[in-house]
Amino acid sequence: MGWNSWNSFATTINEAQARETAAIMQAKLLPFGYDVFTIDIQWYEPSASSYTYSDTPQPTLDGYGRLLPAPNRFPSSAGGKGFAPLAADVHAMGLRFGIHLMRGIPRLAVERNLPVFGTRYRAKDIADTTSICPWNPDMYGVDMTRPGAQAYYDSVFALYAGWGVDFVKMDDMSRPYDAHAPEIEAAHAAIQRTGRSIVLSLSPGETPVARADHVRRHAQMWRISDDFWDEWSMLEAQFTRLENWHAVDTSGGWPDADMLPLGQLALGARATKFTPDEQRTLMTLWAIARSPLIMGGDLRHLDAPTLALLTNRAVLAVNQASRDNRPHFVADGTRIWSARPVDGGGVYVALFNTTAKPMEVGLPLAMLGLPATVAATDLWAGQTIGRATHRFTRPIPPHGAGLYRLQP
Repeated sequence: MGWNSWNSFATTINEAQARETAAIMQAKLLPFGYDVFTIDIQWYEPSASSYTYSDTPQPTLDGYGRLLPAPNRFPSSAGGKGFAPLAADVHAMGLRFGIHLMRGIPRLAVERNLPVFGTRYRAKDIADTTSICPWNPDMYGVDMTRPGAQAYYDSVFALYAGWGVDFVKMDDMSRPYDAHAPEIEAAHAAIQRTGRSIVLSLSPGETPVARADHVRRHAQMWRISDDFWDEWSMLEAQFTRLENWHAVDTSGGWPDADMLPLGQLALGARATKFTPDEQRTLMTLWAIARSPLIMGGDLRHLDAPTLALLTNRAVLAVNQASRDNRPHFVADGTRIWSARPVDGGGVYVALFNTTAKPMEVGLPLAMLGLPATVAATDLWAGQTIGRATHRFTRPIPPHGAGLYRLQP
């Protein structure tokens, strides 16, 4: 659970904005469990200005080809301090500190042929200049068959561990998965060698379900889709992706349906395009499928309805403390999930109407392993709604959802 800068700041976040946002997060979201504060892509680019990337990036580097915060945007990083001062202040707020990292080695480091820390090798010795991210020009891949390649990744993560980094969202990793698997393994090994507990989050997807065993051994989060934004068609597609992952052994990790594009987005250009019902569907699906909950909207403009959506304790408990989460396929135009509370009592049920018209959505209690009569609680409303016999059914609005706890 946490916050990430991409949906609201793109590549542009600076230190003042980061500190202001972290303070709001501490006050309004940390009490509910949101504790990972992450600065997304191009914190190292002095002139980053939008959702597009320069064709000729000039990232800030140290003498060993490792990315450093751009000091014009993050003044406390000057003098080689990196993110250590900002991370220390974020930690003092009770939060964990995360950064985004592209796969590979900076092209500028290769151009300059900088040395690999602690070795006799240089950037050109380890770079795979044919391995290029199709959408970002910052990096070349690293050829893990070459001497010095693992040492480079070890040096990168050692530097960031020294700053106090707790979370790394590593991009251009999960697709194409097999081509990048050696670098996934390298990042995992490098983290292990730091001795610091750092969560590795792979991006973007779609991470292949067939590689579930490999990914859960080398990362703690992995994206199940490309970037997710506030479009109904994208939200509807996440149902199938989460259903595909539900039966897979992901112990120790989390299939990640991506950030929550809620509130103010896109450099302040607009509010989320999701309707209130679609916003509830988003939160309900992420909760019942146990996807990470990473808020993407601008916390400086956090309104009361969005805050209420993010901080319903009963809904968050479904995300954080449920088991046996699974879908049920009972009728076209509907999606239904169930789960069991870790504390034992009853069953959680999520009802979704994916059509454009109101619909009654439900299923037989026997399908949930429940007795013929149960008491039902509406978790979003925080109210008991009476008893159901043989079948549990509720009216659900178009593109809407309900989340309930059924108990004998």
